[in-house]
Amino acid sequence: MQQTKISTRGLLYLGLSFSLLTGLYACGKEGNSRINLENLNIGVNVTQIQKVTKQNQDTTVYIQGKIEKIAPLIQKKAYQINDSTGKIWIITNQGNFQVGEQVVLKGNVQYKSVPLAGKEYGEIYLEEK
Repeated sequence: MQQTKISTRGLLYLGLSFSLLTGLYACGKEGNSRINLENLNIGVNVTQIQKVTKQNQDTTVYIQGKIEKIAPLIQKKAYQINDSTGKIWIITNQGNFQVGEQVVLKGNVQYKSVPLAGKEYGEIYLEEK
């Protein structure tokens, strides 16, 4: 009876080790290490950028698109996201995105008014929560 328990436990450890090694190998493969979001449509929670307006200020939205520009800030980064309906900047603490990468981000809608010579040049942006 004692011999059976050791054998079963040994098989369990062997199976777990195999699973761990297989997972590590798959994660190390460069082609499989990232999720391709280009053909992924998240669904009803994603807001098209063209529909984000200053009337949505202080509401939280999800946007999905491709990073077009990166602007480093003091302790944050700003990314310009394009989803084919428009472009918007999002300010975030995340600093690991690259130009051309597809992302889904959650942010709080903000509007910064910039009146100049009697005209309004304000801009809508998102601040990631």
